[in-house]
Amino acid sequence: MDRERIVQMFLLGSLVIMAYELYRILQPFLVPVVWAMLLAFIFHPLMVRTEHMMRNRTLAALFITLVVALVAIVPALWLSTMLAAEAHSLYNQAYVLTEQGGVGKVQDLALQSRWGVALSNLLNRMHIKLEEELPKIAVEAARLARDTMVGYVTGTFKNLASFVIDFGLTLMILFYLLRDGESYYHALREMTPLHEDDKHAVFESLRVTLSSVMRGLLVTSLIQGVLIGVGLAVTGVPYWAFLSLATAAVGLLPIGGTALIWIPAALYLAYARGWMWAIALLVWSAVAVAVIDNLIKPKLTGRGTGLPTLALFLGIAGGLEAYGVPGLFAGPAVIAVLASLLRAYDKTYNPARRQAA
Repeated sequence: MDRERIVQMFLLGSLVIMAYELYRILQPFLVPVVWAMLLAFIFHPLMVRTEHMMRNRTLAALFITLVVALVAIVPALWLSTMLAAEAHSLYNQAYVLTEQGGVGKVQDLALQSRWGVALSNLLNRMHIKLEEELPKIAVEAARLARDTMVGYVTGTFKNLASFVIDFGLTLMILFYLLRDGESYYHALREMTPLHEDDKHAVFESLRVTLSSVMRGLLVTSLIQGVLIGVGLAVTGVPYWAFLSLATAAVGLLPIGGTALIWIPAALYLAYARGWMWAIALLVWSAVAVAVIDNLIKPKLTGRGTGLPTLALFLGIAGGLEAYGVPGLFAGPAVIAVLASLLRAYDKTYNPARRQAA
């Protein structure tokens, strides 16, 4: 083995070790770093225009960072207030069920219904008395819901300090990425040891996938959450703030989407307030989704991820499980880059393709 080969192996091994140590150093701050990178990617076009107007890159980066902070803080405070009110309401309802005889009323209604009578008769044949078991189940379910809500609210306040620190780190990192991100990107691209066309394919695949997921899925899901949330609030669906967040979350899924929220909500309205309210919510939600999917999403998504629906779904679901919320975007990006690398490997090292070329 010649000296040059030894030097290359030593350099490669040192890079791997240092990269792992860098990961360990940054691991406590990984979530703010990932969020800052994703936000920098979203706001890069705006950064280019702002820099052109201000003629100063640092001022442009600072301006966009402050705008992001204001846009994130004000709605977050308002939504937190609404969620706290809904949590308090849910807690009170659980308390009524467990402590003030509400369970007995629910039990009487259930046992007097046609389905309740039929189920009670069926269980009596199996020597199970529904009127004795139902209160136990209802009490435990209500207490579990109450304890879960209390634990959630308590955990939220405990994590508030951590959230504030992470948010501050995200803004700081975002500022530097907006100001210096292009130089980092070009340096990484130049260091990538691939042929120029393969290098272009890999980085273009990463850019298109992130653009489709971030600007397409994320922005449109947020808009759908807001519009359908307005419909939920106007039609009188309880806990509409929480359901609005859930609508934006499920809007990221390639299968089901926001219909997983507004269709059950419409069924509830049909039972609680009448069919007119249910039809109004269905029409509002369907029109909002149709307009966003057919007019707004194509402009934001561009060429799309280029991934099959199954691969996109697995990327989103698996990324969410592996990395949390940032995995919604990291998962599809990893799959897209892997596909590009496999195509580059196949083109470079497949003997049949090399002979054809």
